[in-house]
Amino acid sequence: MSDVFTLAFLAQLIRIAVPYALAAMGGAITERSGVIDLALEAKLLFGAFAAAAFAHSTGSAYAGVAGGMMAGVAVTGVQLFCSLRLRADQVIVGVALNVIALGGTRFLLQLIYHEGANSPQVPAFGHDVVTNPIVWLAFIAAVALPFALVRTRWGLRLRAAGDRPDSLVTVGVAPSNPRIYAALVGGALTGAGGAQLTLSVGGFVADMSGGRGYIALAMVILAGWRPALAAVACAGIAFAEAFNIQLQVSDVGIPNELAQLVPYVLTLLVLAIAGGKHGKPPRSLGKL
Repeated sequence: MSDVFTLAFLAQLIRIAVPYALAAMGGAITERSGVIDLALEAKLLFGAFAAAAFAHSTGSAYAGVAGGMMAGVAVTGVQLFCSLRLRADQVIVGVALNVIALGGTRFLLQLIYHEGANSPQVPAFGHDVVTNPIVWLAFIAAVALPFALVRTRWGLRLRAAGDRPDSLVTVGVAPSNPRIYAALVGGALTGAGGAQLTLSVGGFVADMSGGRGYIALAMVILAGWRPALAAVACAGIAFAEAFNIQLQVSDVGIPNELAQLVPYVLTLLVLAIAGGKHGKPPRSLGKL
């Protein structure tokens, strides 16, 4: 097993964990404000595509990061317009955006690159996690968000919008304002997670989010809507995924069929152990 747990394995674990963790932290602060964030998958996928488009057109992976974050914010803008302005059902809005992302990114691939499955190769950060700014963003967010939620005016208003919106009204603050700010920050983080998917491999592949947004949302709920704890839960999922990959490329005598079960078995174990012990959702979640 010493052939499995190496520095290369640790780097791979971090690369895999970052998209999950950023999406989970983005979803956590959005939902803490009272907005159901079922569109994490769409933000990851559009973020991944935008990162490829920006990096390819500018020749800079850093521009790809900016593009991914802007795409996450743009998807969030549509989500907020439908949910807050049009008062559409937030679950339906999220599902619709996820479906649009699946077809929309394929359409854009065909329109821009005349390819239906993948983009051209783009500048990337590769396997080096130390110099990857998205990795540092994830670590900074995991430390800063819990502090901001309890120690800053922004965080206190965000939590009030999710739990006691009437208290904001009494001091002259519209609950929609902190919800918008929280969701936009969450969208930027999730878009950065999508950029990590692209910029770690040097190109966009259709449907490359692979359900990570849904898994991230499950970890948000499991963590009781606490962003740092959700990121840690995502690291557990990433560990299982990295372990699975490492077992398949290492000569450890374990059949590939068995190795492929590792992420799913670990997920089931975590859910079984946690049971219904996760925290209560924000009182106004989905009740705008």
